[in-house]
Amino acid sequence: MIFEGISMMCYAGEMPRFEPFAGLRYDTNAAPLADVIAPPYDVVSPTDRVRLAGRSPYNAIHVELPEPDDDQGLDRYQHAAALLDSWESEGALRRDDVPALYVYRMRFRSEDGTERSTTGVIGALRLDQVGGSEVLPHERTMPKPKGDRLELLRACRANLSPIWGLSLSGGLAAACVAATNAAGPAPMSATDDDGIVHELWPVTDTATIETIAALVSATPVVIADGHHRYETAIFYRTERRNANDGAPGAYDYVMALVVELTEDELFVQAIHRLVSGLPDDFDVLGVLGPHFSVSEAPSDVAEIPAAMVREGALGLVTAKGNHLLVPRPSVEDAAEADLDSSRLDVALASLPAHELNYQHGIRLAADAVAGGSAQLAFLLRPATVAQIADTAHSGRRMPPKTTFFHPKPRTGMVFRAVPG
Repeated sequence: MIFEGISMMCYAGEMPRFEPFAGLRYDTNAAPLADVIAPPYDVVSPTDRVRLAGRSPYNAIHVELPEPDDDQGLDRYQHAAALLDSWESEGALRRDDVPALYVYRMRFRSEDGTERSTTGVIGALRLDQVGGSEVLPHERTMPKPKGDRLELLRACRANLSPIWGLSLSGGLAAACVAATNAAGPAPMSATDDDGIVHELWPVTDTATIETIAALVSATPVVIADGHHRYETAIFYRTERRNANDGAPGAYDYVMALVVELTEDELFVQAIHRLVSGLPDDFDVLGVLGPHFSVSEAPSDVAEIPAAMVREGALGLVTAKGNHLLVPRPSVEDAAEADLDSSRLDVALASLPAHELNYQHGIRLAADAVAGGSAQLAFLLRPATVAQIADTAHSGRRMPPKTTFFHPKPRTGMVFRAVPG
């Protein structure tokens, strides 16, 4: 159920358009799904890429993070486009005969062992203008070159991985579940390396499509993940319209996974801050004192999150020990938003010149300090679903790297051609 206040809001202006499309999907007889799906490009390390590429010549990573084909004289983007064409001609990929929406479920266990799932729907979402009312960002984005994704889109003329949008429409999750119940077992299912089960149901029934599309179109869509790909798609749309005398086309839309914005469907984790480059003798606790009340934290990093929630604190991991940081009133007053990322921004401004990096996973953040790649790890509490929606509707954006949505949709569940 959507949280109180949002479901009763009235929306002015255009609403999102969400439409079915004829997807390009793997023939699992020729290419077993577990061998060919891959994480989104921006969470794949070089080591991960080698492992995934070696799993199958049809693995989606070959087009999601392509390499040049020197033998054929193809750059990395031309090679990706050639691979997509060859996979279809070889029968590894097959184009659906009729347009469909694709209900997508990810089943997993949370850190405390609770069984959870995220169920949404993949379709073609009409591109809005940046700052428009149909599609809303929820975070400020870090400067990041868009040329790579733009060149890939130009060459392949396909959306390879979906952006992730959040819908404020109550009932979307129930409609998606009803569609899966009516269809029976998922025709496409695979378990990834982290034990997460990914399932996909093509939906071609006209009444079901109309019901789901109407729910998505009833309220603005909030971008959860994929801000840069969304902005790249807008740039590409402008290019294609200019080349086609302003004619509409498939480039007016982008492939999107839309999930109802409710705590039942979303598992939001924090993204922690790693600091390095400070003087060796820097008194970090002394500098943080005016901003936070500092106390000892459990030595076992696994116990720190519970202590943070109990004390209303941020966490700090250093080579000399762990600490809890309870914000002082001055920090609460100065923070841009009621978020740990905003509170920490106030304190970080008082540090001398330093390097700031981002890391999800408390254990990974602590390991960075233990391994010497970071001097400090600031641990944050995750933003809530209510905070995400409130920020989007107020016209503000959260600080960069505030939210980490888990798990990540897999590239290769379905591709969307963007001809024209």
